[in-house]
Amino acid sequence: MRVLIAGATGAMGLPLVHQLVAGGHEVIGLTRSPAKQQMLTQAGATAVVADALDREGLTQAVRHAAPTHVVHMLTALPKNGPLRAADVTATNTLRIEGTRNLLQAAIAAGAQRIVGESLIFAYGLGDLGSVAKTEADALQVREPHPSLQPIVDAVRVLEDQLLQANGQGQIEAIPLRYGGTYGPENPSTLYMLRMVRRRLLPLVRSNGLTSLIHTFDAAAATIAALTVGKPGEIYNIVDDEPVNFNDLFTLMAQMSGAPPPFFVPRWLMGALAPYLLTVLSTRLPVSNAKAKQHLHWTPRFPTYREGLQQILGKA
Repeated sequence: MRVLIAGATGAMGLPLVHQLVAGGHEVIGLTRSPAKQQMLTQAGATAVVADALDREGLTQAVRHAAPTHVVHMLTALPKNGPLRAADVTATNTLRIEGTRNLLQAAIAAGAQRIVGESLIFAYGLGDLGSVAKTEADALQVREPHPSLQPIVDAVRVLEDQLLQANGQGQIEAIPLRYGGTYGPENPSTLYMLRMVRRRLLPLVRSNGLTSLIHTFDAAAATIAALTVGKPGEIYNIVDDEPVNFNDLFTLMAQMSGAPPPFFVPRWLMGALAPYLLTVLSTRLPVSNAKAKQHLHWTPRFPTYREGLQQILGKA
């Protein structure tokens, strides 16, 4: 394959670059920052500079790259992760306008297939129950707080644009709903570990439950979707065991040799980081059965325990 990755220098993009290059594929990494070109060339990819919100410039860049396959991993999140809904606004724009531009550019360049980065938050935020969501389940109609609606809507617009292009026969398209990503080179993961070791990452009491995915496994699933995924299908890309963030942070502390995290009142977390509180409190277990069956994919790190062991060098 000749694969163009939009967002190639991001937390999800770089692991994918490494795995594709290791697999003998030609990789073109798209970045809007000229300063990040060397990062891509050192990883074995060809670097292309273009802004996904510049429709004409992006179309020209993708035409010149002439990829057979395209991966959409465009985000603009803060390095240490979003704390407020406003921190996701730029990414919302990329998921709507950036998707439209990249999709049109991929079609114009004659690409065969595009795989797009969606999220399990497409199902919604808040308490969505204890039964693991499958791709056949309905999406939550309205979010518990108005500020959350644009975040969820942008993810769904991304999916809808891809599926519409696929349905019209313009390009093969597959949205992947990734769980919360973490990994050894993931900036937000490294930030959380630093905070845990300094006992500055508090816990908040909740029955939240979410599904995660190690960046290595996310990349492997993406490659499987590029090669054997069924066009027009959505796949949940998560590991085998949902987790409450309190358990995750507590294990981080134990494995790092740090004191256990302390609890803070919900009102305080809500005042300091309202979006983060929503994420920590969201109850959204997700099933990976369809991805395992259709993509012939199994996570190397089936739970957060194995993932943390690998990150901390304790495997």
